[in-house]
Amino acid sequence: MGKEAFNPSEIGEKIIDVIKTIYDPEIPVDIYELGLIYDVMVNENFDVKILMTLTTPNCPVAETLPVDVEDKVKTVKGTKSVEVEITFDPPWTQDLMSEEAKLELGIL
Repeated sequence: MGKEAFNPSEIGEKIIDVIKTIYDPEIPVDIYELGLIYDVMVNENFDVKILMTLTTPNCPVAETLPVDVEDKVKTVKGTKSVEVEITFDPPWTQDLMSEEAKLELGIL
């Protein structure tokens, strides 16, 4: 008894909460609301794979942001392994931002 039961969707929600604490250094909006996270997958073994993009391929944090995401997500209780994959397919556009992010940046 006493052991907490986890399920992948609960962990997925916790991962998103953690990702929302990571901000793009050039834009005062978290990377989730910016639409940089394309997918968060948690399998039944609690291995996590995150598919994300950057605002541009030569983004100043191209080297550090994926590592930051991986390190923070590893702190989520119940996760076993975390892999962050960067993709530029499809390329990021402002259309991927949430309405909150667009409002924050005065785009809406």
